[in-house]
Amino acid sequence: MEDYQQMISRQRKWMFYLLAFLVLGWGLTPWKTVFLGLLLGTTLSFYNLWTMQRKISKLGEHSTVTSKSKQRKPNIGTFTRLATGALAAVIALQFEEHFHIISVVLGLMTAYFVILIDYLFKHETE
Repeated sequence: MEDYQQMISRQRKWMFYLLAFLVLGWGLTPWKTVFLGLLLGTTLSFYNLWTMQRKISKLGEHSTVTSKSKQRKPNIGTFTRLATGALAAVIALQFEEHFHIISVVLGLMTAYFVILIDYLFKHETE
């Protein structure tokens, strides 16, 4: 369980670094709409990562309990992640002059890239 907590900490740290980089890109470059779209998508992707990690932790706790109670089994929040993606698309389409839609979609995928890169770096060092 300690390895899982360390993994969560590393992934959140990488997401914060990426968000800081995107804020700098938005403030210092002429590509405001691209970086703002990436920032919107990555922020919602970070929220999705956070909720998924929290729900996976709850799922692990639920599976270790051996009680035979009729508690509802926790899920991993697929609907929440899909709804967040739809929210990002609606915001980007509503404010097209501020957000680049393709950047928003790429930003929504950043959490999965962070998970993959974290996995590759972690197994490379072992």
